[in-house]
Amino acid sequence: MGRFSESVADDSSDTGIDMSPLIDCVFILLIFFIVTTVFVEETGVEVNKPLAASASNLEKTSLLIAITDTGQVFAGGSEIGVAGVRPLVKRALLKDSTTPVILQTDMDSKAGAFMRVLDEVNLAGAKKVSMSTLKGGS
Repeated sequence: MGRFSESVADDSSDTGIDMSPLIDCVFILLIFFIVTTVFVEETGVEVNKPLAASASNLEKTSLLIAITDTGQVFAGGSEIGVAGVRPLVKRALLKDSTTPVILQTDMDSKAGAFMRVLDEVNLAGAKKVSMSTLKGGS
């Protein structure tokens, strides 16, 4: 036959696309998005917020505390009561001393309940305290 011989393609070999690099890229992107996502911890109770013309958006990395119309205090999905506010705020401030505290007060709640919670937040050492409202016109 000579120097050149006819070669026959081997039909039994797999000629496929290697998916490993693609899967690696997808997992790296998934990890990146999970790490960079900011999770907002909800209070666990729905309150009827009052309207305010001067309302503005606040940071997402905030501590949310809700006060219902009956005076119950919620944070992180469970009722903590007024006595649980100060330890909760202190723990949050240990992680980051600039963490803002947002009070979500029902518009039918008593001013006394709001003032007791606000007092506990201030005694815990919070520097930024805001009240959550609905943005309304003047």
